[in-house]
Amino acid sequence: MTDDTLLPAPPFSQEDEGYMRRALQLAGHARDAENEVPVGAVLVQDGEIIGLGWNRNITLNDPSAHAEIMALRAAGEKLANYRMPGATLYVTLEPCAMCAMALVHARIGRVVYGATDPKTGAAGSVFDTLVSDRHNHRIHVEGGLLADESSTMLREFFRARR
Repeated sequence: MTDDTLLPAPPFSQEDEGYMRRALQLAGHARDAENEVPVGAVLVQDGEIIGLGWNRNITLNDPSAHAEIMALRAAGEKLANYRMPGATLYVTLEPCAMCAMALVHARIGRVVYGATDPKTGAAGSVFDTLVSDRHNHRIHVEGGLLADESSTMLREFFRARR
């Protein structure tokens, strides 16, 4: 055994980073094209993007139109199914409780998020909704991928609005 085998594997793959970069592009679209809070989401199953979403609460006058929900809706239409077992959601901000429960109901396998949400995060920051043993489905959660980029985009958006 060499010293190299003792090194921990990188927590995220290049594929993970690519999907998160796409989510960041969608967050930028929400900010620039729709003046929405910049959050983007990419839903992937078996190596294929099945749903894209960005915040559209203001545009659609819909409090449920978070990026995660929009990606789930797009995937549901594409797959003609409300369940997406084994899919991975890449989202630039830790999901809230509403989105977390939708992800549990959709049977998402994994959530990868960028920035933590210390006020309403439901993937470990405030609530542990995605991994709660009270549900009949638990989701593997990994946070912090491109967190600086996600946090900076959100911080600059809110600074500009003040």
